[in-house]
Amino acid sequence: MSRGESMLLVTGITGHSGKHFLKEMIENNYSSKVRFIVRQTSDISLFENIPLDIEVVQGELNDEAFLNNAMLGIDEIIHIASIFYSENIIKVAVNHNIDRAILVHTTGIYSMYKSASQEYKKIESNINEIITKSKSNINLIYLRPTMIYGNLNDRNMIIFIKMVDRLRVFPVIDRGQNLLQPVRGKDLGKAYYQILTQKDILKGDYILSGEQPISMIDMFKLISELLGKKTIFINVPLGIGIFLAKLLFYFTLGKIDYIEKVKRMGENRSYSHSDANEDFNYTPTPFIEGLKLEINDYLKSKKI
Repeated sequence: MSRGESMLLVTGITGHSGKHFLKEMIENNYSSKVRFIVRQTSDISLFENIPLDIEVVQGELNDEAFLNNAMLGIDEIIHIASIFYSENIIKVAVNHNIDRAILVHTTGIYSMYKSASQEYKKIESNINEIITKSKSNINLIYLRPTMIYGNLNDRNMIIFIKMVDRLRVFPVIDRGQNLLQPVRGKDLGKAYYQILTQKDILKGDYILSGEQPISMIDMFKLISELLGKKTIFINVPLGIGIFLAKLLFYFTLGKIDYIEKVKRMGENRSYSHSDANEDFNYTPTPFIEGLKLEINDYLKSKKI
């Protein structure tokens, strides 16, 4: 393939927001060539009969030799898979003179808890070092979703929904006064497509948050209301919550680790997406609309 042919490399396409990104590409008739990286265990039926010019390659993102082959002929990358593979991606990308890399990272980097943010900061520091040492001209864009919801397999909202559904007395850390700004996976998929096709944006750091902040207690009350439950909420001081999370971690031999999640329940996690709105018209769904859809899906799944 000649360098003159534009080709996009995508990771994480089989994940929650990745699938919505694929739908955006299909609905908008994305015309450039695309190479998707998926794991050997991934269900590739997702790619059957889609009207895009695509290649699907199977391999692991920690395999440098595989990545070197996967990046042949690539001009641009959108990395949706885990932040923990970002260093590998950029290390290989700079050797292939990739023009632009869009990395989906996290607002967890802003946490006041060192244990929650230090690793993320280290990853991005290492990425900057890789680019500096290689003297690369790669254009780097960070996208930072807040808490992602909108799918029965999400790691956040569905857990809360199930807990409120099952518990009549519900513990809330620090009275639930901390602010959240959950973002729907579908909105992220659209945002990825918007920034991808906005070719004049070469560098940037964009927060992708939900429409408006909501306190944790108000979120729990809204879930309870939409489920048709009568829930009694009781306050659990943050220190006790962390202690209980550590006990759970200890007694399950590290299999259940909610320590970071509990710690972050004591801090605000609401962030403005005004830059994303201004630069590429990012406009997320109102939380109540997205939550209703997820709860409806959850209730239907219980009947099956």
